[in-house]
Amino acid sequence: MNSHPIRNIIFDLGGVILNIDPQLTVNEFREMGWGDFYEEGTKSLAMELFFKLEQGSSTPEAFRNAVRKMVPHKLADHTIDKAWTAMILDIPADRIGYIEELKKHYRIFLLSNTNEIHRLKFHQDFENSFGYSFYDLFERNFYSHEMGTRKPNPEIYEKTLMLAGIKAEETLFIDDIEENTIAAKTIGMNVLHIQAGTLLERLPDYLEKGQI
Repeated sequence: MNSHPIRNIIFDLGGVILNIDPQLTVNEFREMGWGDFYEEGTKSLAMELFFKLEQGSSTPEAFRNAVRKMVPHKLADHTIDKAWTAMILDIPADRIGYIEELKKHYRIFLLSNTNEIHRLKFHQDFENSFGYSFYDLFERNFYSHEMGTRKPNPEIYEKTLMLAGIKAEETLFIDDIEENTIAAKTIGMNVLHIQAGTLLERLPDYLEKGQI
């Protein structure tokens, strides 16, 4: 049990708050003509494109142009963006309600590996569904493409703590990717690794049992 009181909670986004299905994006890119997208021998190229976009070392324009080189016909920006954002599903209202309740007792932050194309999509979807800005749900949002690095690089956690003005030992970090929680733990943060979509089952039980 942590001897320090938890004052802050940092949430991951995809799989924790936002429902996602990456296979939908894989399907879209294959239908656009990148037939071997994410198959053996080509996965590294796709990963390189996406990681560069997520860590801010590439722009949406450069990303789209790289995709165009991998397909047999010219594609409009909006067609590529539609395929790239196909994985973005919904944010259940009960998760948002729970986070709003947590804000009464904790400082709440977001730390996500994402990119500008995805950010624009889920921000617009959220505002359409809930009637206010996604930025207003958290005290501060930390996005990998704006920070110049991505999870699980320890630098992104350290930078998040510094910019938020919070202490690692007083902070709980929640993610559905174990590699990311392991990295956060190495710098002194409390962590909760959950399976995708199980936030409302795992976090209330974790808090109620005083495991932090």
